[in-house]
Amino acid sequence: MNKRALIYPPFDHWFWLISAFLLGACIGSFLNVVIYRLPLGLSVNEPKRSFCPKCKSAIPLRRNIPLLSWLLLRGRCHDCKAPIAFRYFGVELLTALLFAAVWRFFPPQAAPFLWVLVSLLVAITFIDAEHLIIPTGLTWAGSAVGLAACAVWPRLPQMAAGPGGGWLDGLKQSGLGWAAGFFGLWAVVELGKLAFGKFERKFDRAAAWEVKEGKGDEDPLEFTLGEEMLTWWDIFSRPSDRLVLEVESVLVDSAAFAGGRMEVRETEFTLPDGTVKAFADIRSLSGTATRAVIPREAMGMGDPHLLGLLGAFFGWSGAFFALFAASVYAIVAAIIGRVGFGRPLPFGPFLALGGLTWAFGGWKLWAWYLGFLG
Repeated sequence: MNKRALIYPPFDHWFWLISAFLLGACIGSFLNVVIYRLPLGLSVNEPKRSFCPKCKSAIPLRRNIPLLSWLLLRGRCHDCKAPIAFRYFGVELLTALLFAAVWRFFPPQAAPFLWVLVSLLVAITFIDAEHLIIPTGLTWAGSAVGLAACAVWPRLPQMAAGPGGGWLDGLKQSGLGWAAGFFGLWAVVELGKLAFGKFERKFDRAAAWEVKEGKGDEDPLEFTLGEEMLTWWDIFSRPSDRLVLEVESVLVDSAAFAGGRMEVRETEFTLPDGTVKAFADIRSLSGTATRAVIPREAMGMGDPHLLGLLGAFFGWSGAFFALFAASVYAIVAAIIGRVGFGRPLPFGPFLALGGLTWAFGGWKLWAWYLGFLG
């Protein structure tokens, strides 16, 4: 008989493990709604029924059974036959497996809190991978749940250090973990902005540039310069960000303006003659430029919030372990994917993976390391 069976005999039956898997699959189905709607500014409650992203037809309950429906429909919409991405099935399966793993390796009183954590990590991973954003509403909510989890099971924020103290000590360790995770990575973001906050493009011959609408109704503006394309989210992360162009020509709604230094901000721009115009008041903006200074971030501000969330659950040691593991995972992924220096790479999925690594055994490596140091 394993150790868990000796401590929690009513909950070690296979029935509970299967129940956790099925619950996870259902939660994964809801997470698919969150992943699709939240970055687009859509409500996750209205409409209440899921719908096909292509034809917008509502999906009835009988064709919205987690895991099974995607397989039975062979990954296609029942009405318009448009393909439904494998991601929908993958999110349900991944969440189900994580729910079962949490139940298998953690005590019952900690499991509900950790189910919330893995749900948030799954949603954040896929949102950041697709949109390069981490909704801070999810991280703030998760941090509050982390505080509660550490009060209920004080060993959670210091698994590698010993049995832990009382509920008050659990709260202190959770708060310290959040602060270490958030402010530690926030300092990295700010230093990265100072060191790598701009990149410059120069052209021997004037290159064409244009600001245009995104491909979808909810997609941000796009800035193209020669063969390079950047979304508004890639350029403007802070109110202070400025895109500076040395232009030879400018066309605003087909009206020509003289060349010179032009400054572009998130919602407006200043022409070389000093005229300020809002993007909401124009239909098109383009021209040619010999030089561009484009703002960029070494890392998004959502990442410190995510590491703070992990610290709220796993304490300062878990936060730093997650950051180290995430860095290793990101380097390996960049090498395998041949992602060049300066190319955007979402860090949120790697932080999430680093946090899960800590939860499911990484803390033992930390404990071994502390023991090795004496």
